[in-house]
Amino acid sequence: MKSPLLLLLSLVVTLSLSAQDWAKARLEKSPRHMEWVKITNGTRTLQCFVAYPEVKTKATAVVVIHEIFGLTDWVRGVTDQLAEAGYIAIAPDLLSGMAPGGGGTAELGSGDAVRKAISSLPPEQVTSDLKAAMAYVSALPAANGKAAVAGFCWGGAQTFRFATQEPKILAAFPFYGTGPDRAEDIAKISAPVFGFYGGNDARVNATIETSKTLMKNAGKRYEPVVYDGAGHGFMRAGEAPDASEANRKGRDEAWKRVKQVLSGL
Repeated sequence: MKSPLLLLLSLVVTLSLSAQDWAKARLEKSPRHMEWVKITNGTRTLQCFVAYPEVKTKATAVVVIHEIFGLTDWVRGVTDQLAEAGYIAIAPDLLSGMAPGGGGTAELGSGDAVRKAISSLPPEQVTSDLKAAMAYVSALPAANGKAAVAGFCWGGAQTFRFATQEPKILAAFPFYGTGPDRAEDIAKISAPVFGFYGGNDARVNATIETSKTLMKNAGKRYEPVVYDGAGHGFMRAGEAPDASEANRKGRDEAWKRVKQVLSGL
């Protein structure tokens, strides 16, 4: 008979696998074209997942920056949902080449290994990889040359930071990610920044006022929205079969907002 600790660990693993299962199942049912591509960026080979919309005209592109958990099935699912809304979406695996043998997120395996690898990524490498992904997707024959960026958790902070590095971005969507805290970095932002935050996320929300002040002083557009009762990671948690009402509502409202902004670019 298993000990209580082993039973608990087994339950945690089962729940974790189930979370990946529902995200993967949605992907497998998608009628849209999705593919893995390799992008050469200097000496690096960047693995990216691309999802295409079923539309008649050329589409705007969205660069999706993954969470601290790396390029998971859920993040790939986000690209498909953006494609469903009419946009070409690309999600680069920023951990490409960081695993033993040159692999990425999938080869790193455990959550701790992925988190440690992400925490060691040089900011310059992240910026370079994102620029490469954006250049690739913007130049696709089915793209109209316009591009926005969206990221979640760690990727939310990277989205805000990337807006300070890439003037061609038309809009930035940081989800529950902290903003740059230096005025000289904020001054480099040219795109409007639309923030998405869970009401029950004091760690991140404590930085919103600073971002408001810095963006206002720099004459930049920053529009944060806080979704009451939603937690950190509500976009993923709100999509899960066992989602709380607050997370589900926050996710639904956030998706409507993203689509509304993208339609105006």
